[in-house]
Amino acid sequence: MAEHGEVSEPASAGADAHVVSAAVMADTHGAHNTVNTARSESLAPEVDAEPITHPGFDTTPVTRARRRDLAVAGDRWIARVLRGGAVLSGGMFVVSLGLEALPRSEEVHVAIDLLRKGAASLLLVTPVARLAVAGTLLGLKGEWRYTVIAAGVLGLLAIAVGAGIQA
Repeated sequence: MAEHGEVSEPASAGADAHVVSAAVMADTHGAHNTVNTARSESLAPEVDAEPITHPGFDTTPVTRARRRDLAVAGDRWIARVLRGGAVLSGGMFVVSLGLEALPRSEEVHVAIDLLRKGAASLLLVTPVARLAVAGTLLGLKGEWRYTVIAAGVLGLLAIAVGAGIQA
């Protein structure tokens, strides 16, 4: 029976069943084939149903796609802030240039001055707004280290502006 690769049932119902391994081993001369039988516990350890992953790291395609979508949405918000600041600032500069064509008066001069100062200020504040948006979005995603750093930078900027105004 061992020469043909067959295994018989156990003699008693209480006895442990033996499992035939997939490999049929030949002796050194190749004349006799034997079947390697062993207990199921010794062939392979029992495997958990769930794969082992790192905490907080999910590799399912749905989760990766969702994370990518969230990252893209965050990038879009940051791009909107930067684009909006640049467009508004540029528009204010263009309007101030258009006001140059009007006849000189005190009101026109004040409007030109306010538009140019406002445009320059908006152009300078736009990266600060970007930092605030990025810090907020990353905080919502659980990136607390970046959120704390962004808040620290914004705090230092506020202190510097406050000190500059008082001086």
